[in-house]
Amino acid sequence: MARIIKFEKNDCAPCAQVSAYLDNKGISYETVNPFDEPELAVKFKVRTVPTVLVLEEDEIKHRIIGFRPEELEAAIAQ
Repeated sequence: MARIIKFEKNDCAPCAQVSAYLDNKGISYETVNPFDEPELAVKFKVRTVPTVLVLEEDEIKHRIIGFRPEELEAAIAQ
C-alpha cells in the first residue's frame, strides 16, 4: 500500500486546499513541515510547499507540487 506524505507549512492556502481535497476523498496521509524536519525534506528533495509524495517502500512514485487536483486524483487512483 502506498504511503502519502504532504509537506506543508502553516498559513499556506494551497497547503490547506490539498489537505481539504485529501480529507474529502478519505485519503490518509502524513503531514510534515519541512522547516521542522529539514532532514526529511532534504532526503526527498522537497523545495516548495505544498508537495505531496506518493511512496511505495520509500521509492517516490508520484510528486505533486502545488494544488493540482487532476494530478492528485491520478496519483491516488493507482
